[in-house]
Amino acid sequence: MAATGRALHRWALRPSGRFVLPALALAALLALAGGAGGYLVPATAPDKPLSQADPHAAGADGTQPSAPDGLDPDATPLPGATDLPTDEPTGTTAAVTRPEDVLAGWATKLSPVLGIPIVALEAYGYAQLWSQQSLPSCHLTWTTLAGIGKVESNHGRTNGAVLQQDGRAMPPIIGLTLDGTGERAKIPDTDHGRYDGDMIYDHAIGPMQFLPNTWGKYQVDADQDGSADPNDINDAALAAADYLCAGGRNLSVPADWRSAILSYNDLDSYADDVFAAADNYGMQSRTVS
Repeated sequence: MAATGRALHRWALRPSGRFVLPALALAALLALAGGAGGYLVPATAPDKPLSQADPHAAGADGTQPSAPDGLDPDATPLPGATDLPTDEPTGTTAAVTRPEDVLAGWATKLSPVLGIPIVALEAYGYAQLWSQQSLPSCHLTWTTLAGIGKVESNHGRTNGAVLQQDGRAMPPIIGLTLDGTGERAKIPDTDHGRYDGDMIYDHAIGPMQFLPNTWGKYQVDADQDGSADPNDINDAALAAADYLCAGGRNLSVPADWRSAILSYNDLDSYADDVFAAADNYGMQSRTVS
């Protein structure tokens, strides 16, 4: 842990953005997470309501969605997961080049059990640590982000994409045309084709499937590589954490958790799928020693 602290200190001297955890705070959070564990299902609606045409917008009736069938909000805890690490991460003794590197050892143990790429697990775990410091009342946890990542893009692997070691999905992940066809929303172009290559309609983009307009509001360079990239799982996961935690929900409360997921995609079946994936990851992760 001492070596990790020194590496983090060296890294912290580099230029950093508003989402980067100070070295000492990150080390402390890792220790606390390792000792306390916790339940993990996050989310919150954005502080500025999105258009009703936005598939990531909250429900128009303003009602609080109920928890998934069989889950009693007053009696049943939300999905849980393994503790985040306290030991020195694997392969990062020389230097910490990105904040997510400190979770390499933890992610390496879980990856083969969960079937999630190591770089994606590092991104989800770091987003939880960031939220614990920056938005502690949110109670965001990595399993919820993993549930969303699973449903949205199979953790950056949909349509033949592969997550690179730096976290970028190649080729970039571009969703269906949001032209109103079938049950799809109709969303005219908002980014002049910058992210989705379409100057007529928008498409959801990247492993976490942000709309271009939403990405413009929440984008962040989480891995400090000089670019906020929606196709980089590091940037996308932390932006998703910020998006889900906006608005002051307590994500340890089932009703708040579900309303947060519905703010990401307003379909009951979507929320059920994310819950099932998050719960499964939580249960599987607790089998890893």
